[in-house]
Amino acid sequence: MATTNDIYAEMQRYAPLELAESWDNPGLLVDCGCGVSRVLVTLDITPEVVEEAAAGGCELIVSHHPVIFSPLKKLTPRDVPFQLMQKGISAICMHTNLDAAEGGVNEVLAGIFGMRDWEVFADGCGRVGEVDPITVPELARKAQAVLGGRCNRPRSGPAVQIKFADTGRTVKRLAVISGAGGSMFEDALAVGADCLLTGEANHHAAIDAVRLGLSLVAAGHYATEFPVCAAIADRLRAAFPELEARVSGENRDSFTYI
Repeated sequence: MATTNDIYAEMQRYAPLELAESWDNPGLLVDCGCGVSRVLVTLDITPEVVEEAAAGGCELIVSHHPVIFSPLKKLTPRDVPFQLMQKGISAICMHTNLDAAEGGVNEVLAGIFGMRDWEVFADGCGRVGEVDPITVPELARKAQAVLGGRCNRPRSGPAVQIKFADTGRTVKRLAVISGAGGSMFEDALAVGADCLLTGEANHHAAIDAVRLGLSLVAAGHYATEFPVCAAIADRLRAAFPELEARVSGENRDSFTYI
């Protein structure tokens, strides 16, 4: 049986900690010190995810967003780290290091959109490359379809809600930064992108980007990051054939996310 430390070592090979931003808190954040036969992979560790892991007999959760970010001053039964320890479930969280990693969040996103000859930009976080010519409205529709097909189904509304700002220029060179990447539009401009596809972009970033000649497509924080969960599960299955690894939400009819 694999141990938590065995799996943590594999995740560090996948997403080395030195790739993380200085403000981040990736790593083995909750260690219950037990063997692992089942692991649940998720974007966020919420109380509902803890219950899902416990119901499925999982001894470990691997997530993208850290379950402990700010320093803890106390623990109560309402706190997720407390709930994990209470149920004997460890937590490995790989955040900005997984964004930047080879085969990580942004390379999964680049692959989904058929990017070719991609290169790293934005201090290693983003990817930029060539795509078949496409208009921004067409790209937005494609994002809604292909990302929606990789997301869990919400209780109401579409899985992916797209917003875009269009310069009118055909997209031939696409930049992608998952999550809250809209503020990095100047980095995308600097590497010659026609459009930046990201999770979130505020009103002023969109106005400034278009003024400077860059289109923006905002597909949602969740939608641009959740697809990496399947890649993590695949990697763990390949490294540990005896391990049962599944993605959170696979056995639920619907769920709520922001």
